[in-house]
Amino acid sequence: MTQSTFFRNAKWVGAPERTAETFSVLRGEFVIEEKAEIKINVLGLGFFKCYINGRCINPDTFLPLSSDFEGTCDPVDEVVSKHRVYVPEFDITNFVEMGKNTIAIHYGGGWYTFHGRVFGLPKAIYCITAKSENETKYFVSDENCRIGKSYITGYDFVRYEHHSAEDYEACFSKEFDDSLWEMAVATEGLETEYCSTDCPADKLIETLSVRKIKENSASIVYDCGENTTGYPVLKVKAPKGEKIRVEFAEESLSDGSLDPEHVYEQEYTFVSTGEEVLVQPEFTWFGFRFFEVFGDAEVECVKVIHSDVPVSSTFECDNETLNWIYKTFIHTMLCNMHTGHPSDCPHLERRGYTGDGQVTCNAVLTTLDARKLYEKWMQDIADGQDVLSGHIQYTAPYIRSGGGPGGWGCAIVEVPYQLYKHYGEKEILAKYYDNMRRYIDYLESHSDYGLVTSDKKGEWCLGDWCGPNILYPDRDITSHNQQVFLPAPMVNTYFMVKSLKTMCEIATIIGKEEDIPEYEEKINYRKGAITAAYFNAFDDNFVMNVQGANSFAVDLGLGNEKTYENLVKYYKKLGCYDTGIFATDIVTRVLFRNGDSDLAVDLLTNDGPQGYEHWRKNGATSFHEYWDSNRSRSHSHPMFGSTVAYIFEYLLGIKQAQGTVGYTSLVIEPVAINRFKKMKGSIKTLKGDVSVSYKNDSGVVNFEIVIPEGVKAEFRYSEKTISLSQGTNNFEVVL
Repeated sequence: MTQSTFFRNAKWVGAPERTAETFSVLRGEFVIEEKAEIKINVLGLGFFKCYINGRCINPDTFLPLSSDFEGTCDPVDEVVSKHRVYVPEFDITNFVEMGKNTIAIHYGGGWYTFHGRVFGLPKAIYCITAKSENETKYFVSDENCRIGKSYITGYDFVRYEHHSAEDYEACFSKEFDDSLWEMAVATEGLETEYCSTDCPADKLIETLSVRKIKENSASIVYDCGENTTGYPVLKVKAPKGEKIRVEFAEESLSDGSLDPEHVYEQEYTFVSTGEEVLVQPEFTWFGFRFFEVFGDAEVECVKVIHSDVPVSSTFECDNETLNWIYKTFIHTMLCNMHTGHPSDCPHLERRGYTGDGQVTCNAVLTTLDARKLYEKWMQDIADGQDVLSGHIQYTAPYIRSGGGPGGWGCAIVEVPYQLYKHYGEKEILAKYYDNMRRYIDYLESHSDYGLVTSDKKGEWCLGDWCGPNILYPDRDITSHNQQVFLPAPMVNTYFMVKSLKTMCEIATIIGKEEDIPEYEEKINYRKGAITAAYFNAFDDNFVMNVQGANSFAVDLGLGNEKTYENLVKYYKKLGCYDTGIFATDIVTRVLFRNGDSDLAVDLLTNDGPQGYEHWRKNGATSFHEYWDSNRSRSHSHPMFGSTVAYIFEYLLGIKQAQGTVGYTSLVIEPVAINRFKKMKGSIKTLKGDVSVSYKNDSGVVNFEIVIPEGVKAEFRYSEKTISLSQGTNNFEVVL
């Protein structure tokens, strides 16, 4: 759709003199003469808050949602497929008064002017529609609006926000005298597609209380109890002109000080007006648990802010590690949902990495009602595809970042496929099928002798990511490339083959069966190349069976019986993970799928240095980027949470029957029951809640299973099969 669809004859306007760092307040007036239904479409780039008669109509949000706004930041030597901007609409009927009204838009910063890819200069546009019984009137932005400077004086989207004391919030009110302000000027528009979306925006989710952990003469350090995203609200009492400064950190030292390795330059400052006032950041959030306040200010609370995505699952058992894994994945994932996409971390980068996003997609859609967010993000992935080569970017929306041609780019296949599996609508497969084919062609063009060996020239070409240093523990290895011993071509070719196998299924679903022979030929050729390059016939291992190498092969049906036996033997001896972002998921899934559920549980619950229990017992409240908690990278990173899907699929046993989607037909087949005294959990499906609960009393297990109306289901354990009715089913099984 075009600009006029949402904004009629409104003009993009801005300050007479602008830079990417400019923040402004745009003010206009409109008159309502009779009772009407009143709505507004509004944009301020980068982020905005809109006020009608001094009342904010979109509090605690970061709008508009992130997108590839316009074609000024395309990747080098590439042309991305689509540019779009998402236009929010608000019903402001209850904000408007009869007679004269004032609109004020505070805008700037955000993704649009982010220093990693500055699309353009700050600007704003609005169209107010007043529909009465007699007529429809429109009030739009133009050069009759006035514009003034914001109180935001310094800003970096991922690091800091600085506020002055001048006119703090007064300029939003109806009574404010803006006669000395400059007139707004018409600015350049956007060469883009204007869209609406039902993807959930960020909002205030909850507030946290804090406790003091260290008090100095000049500052106080606070702990809000969990690693979270948002910011504190401060009551400032300082004398006029005094600066209040807040530093944020994910970790603290033993003496209560902020750990400088985990501050990441996150800072908020405010210059006091001399009057008691509540203040908070406006156009950024922080990722933190601890923060230090310098100056005379009290902490009212901490606001937790992220995308408004509901939790749609429950889980609890008698193993605290598994409870922690589930709960902490939910928390970490929500803290990494902002501005309409899942991110790798909520502070350092905030980017929608396709690698992290696709590996956790199944777990997210199992546990959270994230359908709308992932449908929007899937469009971001497709929008960023190069129309010339078919290359898929490492992040969506695109920002130049690092990644690889398999685990990252194959999100173009995995994400729509998982959306289809969970919600049953094949239209999403048809929508992105051509994008999938173009990416397979891209991988073909970056292959040698059947192996995917390169990606875009000048960029990273990763295989796995963030594996621990298992082979040489005595060496001081800090470089990622020195820690991952799996050859990148093996990993990237694995993802190509996996995607081709998925596309065979997709082709059948959407009526493209004629493409399947081509895919099968490619699959066989690539599988042969992996075997020729990496299989050692003397010990039946792929790449020494290190860092999950055999699991990649077994998952594709490669190797032989001994290959899988070696995998099992290796992890029984090691007792913990030695794997990175992808292999952790694959090893866990392969073990469960092949009946070694006890070993899979052992890995999930191991208390060694490479496992979730290591994080839990060291007080972590979110997943880390590295198994080694001492690494100075992100301590809020969801990628290792992909295994949560297998808690539901295998431990609770909630599986979709072969050949079905959308949870219309189920097989409840729990494993490792003998390991637990009790377990219960549920997932919300389109048909309703599916729940499984059991108590193990000395080998006699009492089950309660709830099946929604309209769903076929049966229970399986060992040689036992029980047909389940819709509603509540109670029975016992003797182990």
